[in-house]
Amino acid sequence: MAAKRQQPFWYGGAASMVASMVTHPLDLAKAQMQAASKPGATMIGTLVHTARTNGLLAVYDGLSAALLRQATYSTARLGVYEYLKTKATGPSGEIPPVYVLLPISMFSGLVGSIVGNPADVINVRMQNDRRLPHADRRNYKHALDGIYRIIKTEGVGALSRGIGPNSIRGILMTASQVVSYDTGKTFLVHRCHMDPHAQTTFFAASIWAGFIATTVCSPVDVIKTRAMNSTAKISPLQVMRESVAREGIQFLFRGWTPAFIRLAPQTIVTFVVLEQLKKWGGFS
Repeated sequence: MAAKRQQPFWYGGAASMVASMVTHPLDLAKAQMQAASKPGATMIGTLVHTARTNGLLAVYDGLSAALLRQATYSTARLGVYEYLKTKATGPSGEIPPVYVLLPISMFSGLVGSIVGNPADVINVRMQNDRRLPHADRRNYKHALDGIYRIIKTEGVGALSRGIGPNSIRGILMTASQVVSYDTGKTFLVHRCHMDPHAQTTFFAASIWAGFIATTVCSPVDVIKTRAMNSTAKISPLQVMRESVAREGIQFLFRGWTPAFIRLAPQTIVTFVVLEQLKKWGGFS
């Protein structure tokens, strides 16, 4: 039997960029809730406050950075994952077992996190900029302007801020999201006899993947957001110690609900678009 064809590397990044445009307001609310020093704000309340205070378009603050992040982070992690998964797929076409997929996905997540960290720093800062006092706002015009100004004023090393928790999050996110999607889809097809090419199958597997990924990644995501949003040189351990002292251990799951509400549709759109690209390209 001929070897399975390798899909284009950019498919995953393109699908993630489409998803980002759909879910960006939810991502903004999640980042603002995670960066807040006091609990209590709801996702809807955060979005309404942002829109009333700064205008309706403010819920799309940092969109250019979010798209740059997906163009780097998701292109790398999903591209590497699909490439390695295809290499590990046997002649029968069945996906590799979980014990093979997990190390592949963890490595892919690490690569994506390193590649996408500069854009992630800009993304977090642009989403939280309007919450700062006027004198402390960065007022980046767009993502590339933000990168240029960070290098100019803080040094190139500032673009690696939060790379520790970001890498851990990328590893956990990729492992929990793509492996749970692939294994969930396989379960639905083989055990529940669902159509492997049906949108309902993609939808159900994506919901499961979004739930698992949100729960696994929430603690690291909160620490990463706070570390990246800080202008001071502060380690993830310092962030955790200070936040636990002020807010208690429950701060680690701050913003879980908006994170899930955002990640579930993002996961659905990402995988539905990715599956459609595969279909159009003749890879499924």
